[in-house]
Amino acid sequence: MSALNLLCLPYSGASAMVYSRWRRKLPAWLQVRPVELPGRGARLGEPLHTDLKALARQLAAEQRQHTRAPYALFGHSLGALVAFELAHELRALGCPAPLALFASGTAAPTRREDYDAAKWRQPSSNEALIAELRTLGGTPEEVLGNQELMSLTLPVVQADFLLCGRYDYQQRAPLSCPLHVLAGTDDRASDEQLHAWRRETLGDYSLAKFPGGHFFINGHEDQVLATLCQTLAPLRLTA
Repeated sequence: MSALNLLCLPYSGASAMVYSRWRRKLPAWLQVRPVELPGRGARLGEPLHTDLKALARQLAAEQRQHTRAPYALFGHSLGALVAFELAHELRALGCPAPLALFASGTAAPTRREDYDAAKWRQPSSNEALIAELRTLGGTPEEVLGNQELMSLTLPVVQADFLLCGRYDYQQRAPLSCPLHVLAGTDDRASDEQLHAWRRETLGDYSLAKFPGGHFFINGHEDQVLATLCQTLAPLRLTA
């Protein structure tokens, strides 16, 4: 039975280290590998991206070494779109397909009509960014009110919102891997928007819903991790 790399893509404004605690909670066979995006965390000195496809191409070149062993992709919110594009870019490089792609906390790339994409195609004011963070939840009010912290965080949030706002879906051959969608019952995406992910793969598809809003992965972390393990454990037996 093989160990399995789980490449985890962060949500808007976050460093990949939001997944570091998963390393302590998941079994040893599931190797959590947070994927840091340029311009934050350990890559703070690098330029931020505002072109999602260019970002995915860069990450594919950097992460292809981890595809030599069995692997899966996980992304939440913006991270789900990055993981989806990363899967396509890895395929373009001739890498093996992931054992699974987990798209968490966002509508399918073809069904983003309620996400105000046009609003985020151009840079926004700090006030608008903070208001959106407040709407999404997950950021404590004391952080939103801390000018020093916000001065460090808002440039990353700005770039990440531009990644989403300027994202253009490209029709391509569907992926071949299983695609599993995770969603909060009180989050923005409708069931129709979530089920549209099914058209992005020839593999198996599932939708798991958890109590809570956009950041259900924090409020119900143990249930989310149990779902990942239950889904991936049978796949490693044949990897």
